[in-house]
Amino acid sequence: MELKDKLISSFFAFEEQVDVNNDVHQLRTKAIKDFETIGFPRKKEEDWKYTSLNSILKEDYSLFPKKESAIDYNDVKKYFIHDIDTYCIVFIDGIYSSQLSNTTHDKIDACLMSSALHSPKYKAIIDNYFDKITPKDSGLNALNTAFSKEGAFINIPKNTMADRPIQILNFSTGSEAALMVQPRNLIVVGENSHVQIIERHQSLTENPVLTNSVTEIYAEKRAQLDYYKIQNDKGSASLIDSTYVEQKQESFCSVHTFSFGGKLVRNNLQFFQRGERIDSTMKGITITEGKQHIDHNTLVHHIEPNCESHQDYKGIYGDKSTGVFNGKVLVEKEAQKTNAFQSNNNILVSDKATINSKPQLEIFADDVKCSHGCTIGQLDEEAMFYLKTRGIPAKEARALLMYAFANNVLDSVKIPEIKQRINKLIANKLNVNLGFDL
Repeated sequence: MELKDKLISSFFAFEEQVDVNNDVHQLRTKAIKDFETIGFPRKKEEDWKYTSLNSILKEDYSLFPKKESAIDYNDVKKYFIHDIDTYCIVFIDGIYSSQLSNTTHDKIDACLMSSALHSPKYKAIIDNYFDKITPKDSGLNALNTAFSKEGAFINIPKNTMADRPIQILNFSTGSEAALMVQPRNLIVVGENSHVQIIERHQSLTENPVLTNSVTEIYAEKRAQLDYYKIQNDKGSASLIDSTYVEQKQESFCSVHTFSFGGKLVRNNLQFFQRGERIDSTMKGITITEGKQHIDHNTLVHHIEPNCESHQDYKGIYGDKSTGVFNGKVLVEKEAQKTNAFQSNNNILVSDKATINSKPQLEIFADDVKCSHGCTIGQLDEEAMFYLKTRGIPAKEARALLMYAFANNVLDSVKIPEIKQRINKLIANKLNVNLGFDL
């Protein structure tokens, strides 16, 4: 049985297992019908022109784990940002782990999506925000909505600063021969509020895993959000990560995506600016090897005037890996005085590596400052020669140049421990000791 047919036939059994309000039930029922009509994306679709899912859809995935798996904290400690005090929302094979988690309802809500979906306490938030900004022409979004059960629910009330960052961690244990999980996250940052969030998906074995994740983020007036995605999974794991951000007046949101691992990774990241004096930041570092395929698909929709957006993605591609950057800035006629910057710079360190880059501007306003650019090349031979004449071996010289190429993306990271962790991951990926404190 093909995966699409298996998912559709499993839906009604899934619905019998969950307890949600009737409105969510109707959303799910409509979503599974939409998925049946739309299906999985294909390469003939423009946004998926360079990314095929065929190789990962052939697996016979288990859709629901047969049992809960326990994990010892010491075995996974290295995947946590453990040197700072954080709230943690941890899932094992898609199931909440109370043992590894540290949730809260004190001043803020950092808890479970399953609780929010059926609790009368959160009905107003679910009614106002759940599944309101996910594009309805995506079969993957529809599939996630149909099977939405578990994930992180984060609610930061008005005039509240979260007293510590929040980590969302998803572990796959390999207890199933192949597993598909579909986390659904909802994040609401109230007026004048601030939160920092760190997200990671991590396999613990070489068994195939397919994660179809959807995150909705709502930033109200003057809200601030810093979101960090760390993607350094095993070569048997594939991730389709779709994140949608709606911002209101004078809010600031930044999303940093660090893509270093995984078989196939597709990041769909879309910002919708619904107010004036909004600032949106999207930055990423990608370092690949082997036959990895990493695809960044971004959109910033400027709807109202006097707003800014900043996109800066750096990629280093080795071996037979493939990278994709498809970034779009859309400026509506009413969005005068928009300032939009988009940049995608790439280095190919192997003759067999590939990058497909398509930066786009679609502008209907006439009083704007918008720029975009793309570079694809190799390391500067003159700079290499200069470093080698100073006694630096060729291997270290190459690593140093690549580190310098990617490092400026880290300048806007606001959590020092995150910056330190990413520096170490970059050094590990480059397989060299850079010779200074990371």
